[in-house]
Amino acid sequence: MDTLGIVESKSIARGAKLADEMVKVAQVELVRATTVCSGRYTIYVGGDRQAVETAVNHARQSGVSLMGSYVISGISAQVLAVLKKSVKPEYIDALGLIECRTVSAGVAAADSAVKRSAVSLLRLVTGQGINGKSYFVISGDVASVEEAIEAAKTALGKNLIEAVSIPRPDASVVKALTSGVR
Repeated sequence: MDTLGIVESKSIARGAKLADEMVKVAQVELVRATTVCSGRYTIYVGGDRQAVETAVNHARQSGVSLMGSYVISGISAQVLAVLKKSVKPEYIDALGLIECRTVSAGVAAADSAVKRSAVSLLRLVTGQGINGKSYFVISGDVASVEEAIEAAKTALGKNLIEAVSIPRPDASVVKALTSGVR
């Protein structure tokens, strides 16, 4: 799988139907489909670029009201891994936390950040329990984290809520941000 398509529907019911249509209209794999707490439904499909574009374009032209949609070619293996579950961090010199207005914009920004700089993507939270927003956590040396944050800011534009760098974070903060433990 080299391309990821993300579609964020404003309706859960219409989104579920749209997910079914997308996998039927093109040879794509349904990577993940999930509700978002503000009554939205997010669909992730993967495959080759042409198939993913066909599926996402179908969603765009379906008449279903969308919050956002993206096609990301050459998707980072880190993004795919973190979409499936959180990654256990090793030594942490610095953390970056980037908060986004929508799920789809957050996934695209995370991909841009990890491709731009030598950072590790530790966690990607997509919509559940945070009113349809998303955020992601990266780690690396301070300069790399700051470079990745700038890449994310550029990718997000008006979809950026906040981005911070935390040099030498306390172990309890690392645990809270990477595993969801409070």
